[in-house]
Formats: sequence, structure tokens, C-alpha cells
Amino acid sequence: MSKPENNVRQDVCGSTSRQNTEAYVQILGTGMDTQETSPSVLLFFNNERFIFNAGEGLQRFCAEHKIKLSQVDHICLTRVCSETAGGLPGLLLTLAGIKNGSPESTEHVDIWGPPNLDLLVNAMKNFVPHATMVKAHIIPRSDNVMVHGNGAALASSLHAEELQAEGKFKAVSISAILLTPTDLLDGSHFSSNDTSIVYICNLHDIRGEFDPRKAKACGLKKGRKLGQLQNGISVKSDLLDIEVHPDDVIGPPIPGPIVLIVDCPTEPHAQELLSAQALNAYYSDSQSNSPETTKVVNCIIHLSPATVVSSPVYERWMRKFDSAQHIMARTTREHETTPILESSARIATRLHYLCPQLFPAPSLLSVQNDGVAAPNFKVQVEGSISKVCGISAENLLKFTLRPPRRLGLDRSSVQNQMTSSVFIKELLSEIPEIADAAKNMSTFWHKPKEDEAELFTRQDSEVMTGDPSLAGHAAPRCMKNVQRDDLEIVFLGTGSSIPSKYRNVSSIYFNLFSKGGLLLDCGEGTLAQLKRRYGINGADSAVRNLKCIWISHIHADHHAGLARILALRRDLLKGVPHEPMLVIGPEQVGEFLKDYKKLEDLDMLFLDCRSTTVAKWDDMEADSMNDESRDHTVLTSLSEDSSLLRCSKRMKPSTPVDDIKLLKRFKKVLSEAGLVRFISFPVVHCPEAFGIILESAERMNCGTVVPGWKVVYSGDTRPCSEVIEASLGATILIHEATFEDGLLEEAITRNHSTIKEAIEVGRSAGAYRIILTHFSQRYPKVPALDEVSIQRTCIAFDLMSVNLADLPVLPKLLPYLKLLFRTRELI
Repeated sequence: MSKPENNVRQDVCGSTSRQNTEAYVQILGTGMDTQETSPSVLLFFNNERFIFNAGEGLQRFCAEHKIKLSQVDHICLTRVCSETAGGLPGLLLTLAGIKNGSPESTEHVDIWGPPNLDLLVNAMKNFVPHATMVKAHIIPRSDNVMVHGNGAALASSLHAEELQAEGKFKAVSISAILLTPTDLLDGSHFSSNDTSIVYICNLHDIRGEFDPRKAKACGLKKGRKLGQLQNGISVKSDLLDIEVHPDDVIGPPIPGPIVLIVDCPTEPHAQELLSAQALNAYYSDSQSNSPETTKVVNCIIHLSPATVVSSPVYERWMRKFDSAQHIMARTTREHETTPILESSARIATRLHYLCPQLFPAPSLLSVQNDGVAAPNFKVQVEGSISKVCGISAENLLKFTLRPPRRLGLDRSSVQNQMTSSVFIKELLSEIPEIADAAKNMSTFWHKPKEDEAELFTRQDSEVMTGDPSLAGHAAPRCMKNVQRDDLEIVFLGTGSSIPSKYRNVSSIYFNLFSKGGLLLDCGEGTLAQLKRRYGINGADSAVRNLKCIWISHIHADHHAGLARILALRRDLLKGVPHEPMLVIGPEQVGEFLKDYKKLEDLDMLFLDCRSTTVAKWDDMEADSMNDESRDHTVLTSLSEDSSLLRCSKRMKPSTPVDDIKLLKRFKKVLSEAGLVRFISFPVVHCPEAFGIILESAERMNCGTVVPGWKVVYSGDTRPCSEVIEASLGATILIHEATFEDGLLEEAITRNHSTIKEAIEVGRSAGAYRIILTHFSQRYPKVPALDEVSIQRTCIAFDLMSVNLADLPVLPKLLPYLKLLFRTRELI
């Protein structure tokens, strides 16, 4: 029995099912609205899923739109930087949980990327415990380099490197072409944007249809032989003296669709793309190609910036494809008002309707049009003019690849237009009495002047007994005639563990207005949340004017957004005289940043949290005293007086000299921000976990000295004496409250606090206001609170903005929040 002469590569399904197998490419975020930092792309082939780029916000997007990430086998990066991989650490941690990743597990996720991918993977090992489930595949650039006769290195991209992994790529072959501008191939250091990758995704061919008439003409009867022919095996004719080959009865194979994923961050990369010889076989205008050998590209996803896409070089490259559908993932779409996270936007809009003073209107609009829209190119084809179909991407836009009859664009998953007015109409329909509730709330901001005096009378019982637990009802003196440009606390993320469609992970922005701002924790999506709160320009201003960033502990939900914020600040201040950003955090965060800086310059300096404890600040002050006393007279006195020697030895700082220098510099930064205390203190959570105390300077009010405010943030912790001591007399205690009271055992196991425990810490310390945050993602609404607990307590929501002047009103908010979330089931 001879083999068929034409051995066609077969798909894994039968002929009929192959025709109907679903395969598509889908846009996961366009990267051009206020919520996203970079677009990602999903390719779905049979049961294999590929994610191209994993920017921040990917998990929230997928949670919102019910896109399961549990089956992701491959993550392909076009570049390695915070823009394209900012969401990768959180995604890997989530996949580790889904796949039950452990050091003993054999399951892993394949990550593909350019040569600097190993730097990112190495940096992530500082806080991704399931490192064994990550298998990094470095796509080499050695094959892409030729040496010119004069010795100069030239990029030629002669070959495409095929991605290979055992047991994978059953329905598709994927190849990669590396693009590196020619002038960088001289042995110099490569930055994150120097090398980018073009991915070529080619579905396997579908075997042709079986033709019963041809089988009959070849003398074949119904039976086993027909099945053998369909499986590619030649057979002997039943009625004729001939051998029948599969080609005799089966039509020609249907070529597999081809998709290109293209990311050119700069015009030099576009020039490199134009000269990449590995793409010649895909060009319809190539003279060396015949119609039989040309590989027809069906769809091209352009991740390149709009400025590059509209450049003459890039346009020239696009003209080489006369039938491909071009989808521009980063070009501006005018009049876009639909939020990418509809569930989050709905809650934010409802909260704004109820209480605009605490919940400013969320920024739903996309960035204003920069004049670079999706191009509409014309291509010369055999003397006639035809148009290349270039369109702007929309969130969830699909390009169907299989079945063949449905090949092309599919907008069935694209969101319907949703605006704030739609959300409010829904709200009033569901809860008609919310309109009166909103009017009642507005009266809280218009109290008569005579009522103000009562707010600043401390209870005699507190003064007489010294019991701080009796405080909290009367406003502290720091709020006397307080101005609204003193302090505003913006909760950028109030959830725990992983980003969800309702609550982002931990981050708090302290807006000091003209004096700058601070970030306490910086979970993934912090930048996107700043954009939602302040808009594009406002977020840029906030990042530009940050004084420092403080990280409580090593868990990724508290710092995975750090690189993106630092990278943006670096870019915003490029060419402007400025000091590097000071990042304060536990030692492990410093190790991560040290490794990550090998990949991408973040223009920052690191200071260990332990160097900002009370003891270390005392060391710094002692060092300053020593500096002032180091003249000849004092040195002589020290040599003659043994008691002074003992004092000098006692004052000798134990803090490293470099940290003392940073502390002295930081003290000046704090002074410019109007702060007199910035103290980290240990808490009970994981090794090297900290809370923080912030205190502002005194101010003059009508000739009287008014004390500054004091805000304490617990970070993640069990209730502990350290937090109580730090919070004594605090104006605000921001305390984690991960679990409701019925889950005390789980809270103890995971070193978190319940709501009741957090409130008790604040009550024991006499904190004026207690704001609860870091809720388990199982609580998208208002967690259960009794009436006693709400006397000084408030529940934080994402984008909630608490001005110092609004503190007296906070406890009055909770009953109205319960009304707001009374009926709607959040799904």
C-alpha cells in the first residue's frame, strides 16, 4: 500500500468538525482610552489560547467580560517593558492559583519574548512564589544579524523563528521575527524598546472535502476504504484495476488563515520592518512571488503607536498587502464614551449621583483625538486602485478565522454604548427614593456656622480620664477652619488579592495639592485608576508631582503597578531638571527594583522601610548632631571627658551611611510637602510588612497655633498593639478589613483583619475617623456593619475621595450606601 503523493498536514479534528472548528483573534483593550495602558490580543485556536502582551488591566478586563484566563497556555510579548508586561506578574500569580501551581507541579505557562525577557523573569522571582510554573522562551536575535563588508552590523531578519513547545501548537504554527534598528546592533546596551517582535500566526490547512462522485468514478464502493482515503491513505479500487490516492477523491486543501501581530514602537523599527526579508513570502506585490507561492495574510493587528502607523515608511509596508484586514489597536476613536469596565463605571456613577462630594464623576471619555485616526490606504493593483481596509479597533472586536464561511470581522461582542445618563436612568428606575436620599446628603455640606463650634469641643470625659477610646465624636483641633486644599485622600484600589471588575487592588493617593502628592502602595492598575479619577492630563500631573511612593510589603497586589508609574514619570520629566523618585518599601521590593532596572531605567532611588522607623530617624538626627559638633574644640573635649565619649558612642548611627544621606534628603522633601513625620512601623502579616504614620506641620489660624493632622495606614495586618500605638489620637486610621466577622478563622490563618477587629483597633486608639479598605473581592457591595460600628467608620470604594474637611460627614454616609446597594445584584 503506497503513501499518498500529496501528504497534506492534517488538523486534529475530523473533516466535518474541522470545517466548523472555532478560531479567532480578539482585541482585549485598545490602549487608547483612559483606563488602559497597552492593548492586548487574544488568539483562540481550538482549545489553545495565546495572549499577546499582558498590560496592566488585563485581568480586570477579562473578569468584566467573562473571558476565562484559566486555559491560557502561552503569553507572547512583542516587547518587554512595563507597558506591554505590566500585568504579567499578577496574571502569573492568578494562573498559579488556578492551575494549583506548586514547586512539585509539572504544569507551566510558556512565555515568549525578545532577549531581555530573562531579565523580567529574574526580577519577578523576588515575589512570584511559583517560579517553576513559568517557562521562558527567549527568541534569539543572532539569526537576524549580518556583518557588512566594512564590519558594520546590519539587521536583515532573514528568517522567522518558529515557536515550539512539546505537546503544544496543535492547531496553529507561530513564528517570530525580531526587529532591532540597525544603529543599535553594535554591541551597545539594549533598552526595553530596542527589540520588538512581529508574530506570524498560521492556522494549519484544512483537508479538502471528500467528493462521492469522484469516488464512484474511481470504482470505489461504500465502506472502509473511503474512510482510509479520508485519513490520507491510498487504496485499491473495488471495480477498476487502479490505485486510488486521496488526491483523486478529495479536493484541494483549504489554506489556513494567517494573522500578523505587529508592534513597531518607533519609525526606525518600521524601517526595519520594511526591510525584513522573512516577510517577503507574505507580500502580494513581491515580484519574486507567484500566486501559487504567496501566503495570503488575512488580518494584521497593529500594536504600533498611531504616530508610527501614519508614517510614510509604515504606510509603504502596509501597501504590500492587498487583501488583509488591518486593525489599528492604538489609533484614536472619536466620541468614545463607553467605559472599558462597565461594572466599575456603573458603581462609580451611582456613587457620584448619591454623593458627588465624596465620589467625583469618573472619567469615562477616551483621550481627546490627537488628529491621528485609522488610516485608509490605497493600493495599486494591476493598474486599478483598490482600498486597504484599515479600521480602528474596538474592545472585544473579533476577526473570525474558522469556520471558513465566517472568515472576517465580527462585532457581535463589541459593547453597546453606555454613558453616565444610562446608568443613572437604571438607578432611578430600580431605587426611586435614591433621588431624595441624594438631596438629604447634600445638606450635610451646608451646616449652619453655629453647628461648627460644637464639632471642636472635646468631651470632658476624654480629658478627665485620658481614655482615648472615648474620643472620636468631637472633631480634632486640626480641623479648625480647615481648607479644602490641605489634604485629599483618594482610594485608587480597595480590594485584595487580585484585581476584579468591581474593586482594584491596593493603592491610596494622598493629594497635598500645591505641595505635591504621595502614593501609599501601588497595585496593578494604579495608573489607570488615576486616569479614571483625574483624566489623562490630571493623572500625568499627579505622577509628575509625586514626592515619594511607599510600599507596605512584598505581595504583588500592593506593588505590581510600581514600574508603570515610575516609567511614566521618567517619560514625563525627560529633559526637565528633577530628582529621582524615592521609593520606600521592604527589602524584597528593593531587590525586585534592582533587578528590574537592568531591563528598564525607572529613574528612582530605593530606601528600606526599616530606615524610616522611629529608631532610624533618631539615628539620622544623631548623625546630624555629630556633623554639627565635629570641630576641633568638641573633638578635644571628647578626648578628655569619658562621659562625653560614651554619649558619642551611643549616638553613633547604626543606619547605613547611604540610607542616612537619603533620609536627610527625604526630610527636605517631606518639609516641602508640609509633613513633619513619615514613620514606618512593623505589623503582623508577612515578613517585612509595615504600616505608616503621616503627620502634617502645625499651622496658624487667626493667631492661634493649630496642630497638624495625623493619618495612619495599617497596610495588611492582624490587629496588633503596633497599629494601636501608632494610631493614638489619629485624625484618620485607614485599616484593612479583608473579611467579614464570620470569617475570623480565615482572617487569622491569612494574617488579615475582620471588619469588627479593624474598628476595635481604631476605637482603642481614639482615632477620630476609621476608613476600612482592602476588602475581599467577595464584597463588591457594602459589608455588614452594625449601628454601633458606624459611629466613626466609613467603607472605602474605588475612586472615593475624602477631603480633610469632609471627615465629620463620613459616618453619616453608610445608611445611604446600604440603600444604594439594596436591590441590584452585581454580576
